[in-house]
Parts: sequence; C-alpha cells; structure tokens
Amino acid sequence: MVENVLKRVKDMFHSEGHKLPNHIAISTSGVELWAKENKKGIDEANKKGFENLLVVLKEQIELKIPVITVFLLREDMDKDSEHFKVLIDSMEEFLLKLRNNEEIHNNKIKISIIGKWYNLPSRIVEPIKEVVAATSEYDQYSLNFCINYDGQEEITDACKLIARQVASGKLQAESITKEDIKGNLYSSKIPSVDLIIKNGKERSTRGVLLWDSKEARIYFSNRLWPDFSKSDLLRALES
Repeated sequence: MVENVLKRVKDMFHSEGHKLPNHIAISTSGVELWAKENKKGIDEANKKGFENLLVVLKEQIELKIPVITVFLLREDMDKDSEHFKVLIDSMEEFLLKLRNNEEIHNNKIKISIIGKWYNLPSRIVEPIKEVVAATSEYDQYSLNFCINYDGQEEITDACKLIARQVASGKLQAESITKEDIKGNLYSSKIPSVDLIIKNGKERSTRGVLLWDSKEARIYFSNRLWPDFSKSDLLRALES
C-alpha cells in the first residue's frame, strides 16, 4: 500500500502543474499523549519519535525534497519536567548518531538548528555544535531542527537587532523592509515554508516558523508523532 501511495505521489509531481514542495515543516506533537494512550513510558515514546526522524531523512533523500524543518522542542516547555529531561537525553543520543550518519554525509545534507538552543544544558549544546560543524559545508539538502524555539520570540529578537541597527545609524527606520526582518531571523538563510505537516490532536501550528509560513499549506495528520510513518508523509504530499 505504501509503495502505491509513493508511486501516486511521484506520478503526481512529475505531471504538468504539480511541483514538489521546496520546504516542508513537520511538527512532533503528541509524544506525551502517545505514552498515556499506549501505557508506555515517556522514554519509549521519545525513542519512537526520534526513530521517525530517520524515516523523514530517508524520504527527504528519496523524494529529493530540498529543505525539511522539524519542530523538536518549543521554548515554553517546562524545563523542570520529567519529559524535558528525557527529551534532552534522547536528543543528545540522536544527534551524536546523526553526526556519523552515512546518509547525511553521502548526500551532503546540511544540519542547522533554529532557536535558542545555546540556552539549553551543555550536554545537548555540544552535540549540536558538533553535528552543525560536521555538515556546515554541505549544500545538497538542508535538514533543520527547531530546538528551544518560539515563533513570536524569533520575530521579537529580529526586531531588537533591527532596533540596534537603527540606533547605531546603520539603518534608517523609514527604510526597513520585510527583507530586513527576514535577514535578522533565526531562519534568515532558510526559504519560506510550502507545507506544514501538523501532527498531534491540536488544530494549531504552535507558531512554527511564524514569519516564513505565510503562504504555507497546512496538513493536519491527526497522528501522534511516535505513530508517524512514511505513508503519513506521502499522504500529506498527496493531499
């Protein structure tokens, strides 16, 4: 069945008038609810979630999607919660493996982090630095992770940077453009989003890439992130 969907998707985007999304953003909502509904520990739920990131990676290569952004950790998450601690541990393990992942290096996939990741515990900051440095020269694909990210905060911080430029005389307030704001975002080097795949039960994007998603199509999968699969990604593309 999955192969049939894959064939339909490939046929659709090879046909006249259909274009594969240049940039897809994917949420990872529903981890805690999955653990509760399946009577599993939050550690197992996170493990399945990070395994799904490898599925996303494989499909990015197979379908030749230039840019994928995955929303991993929102900034307002309770940093004292058990889930946060388990998530950081799982993320550390995942990033260390990603640094040496052959598919990343063979396909020249650049890893970038969007958000205030530098404010997180050092045990996750160092693996982030390592995987970003190891892929910094790659330019065939981009795989981005929103970590400690808030969409409104991203725009607020961009405005602060622009205000400093105005105060220093480097920029005139009257000449500020949308391009100036984009150039000061965390995502300044990343193209606008074409498709948002929202997982979980909430009918909200939670502000992922708020500035960059103005024209984005939104697909609500109604799937909890640990249950997300290749077929769900293909259905989103087919919708």
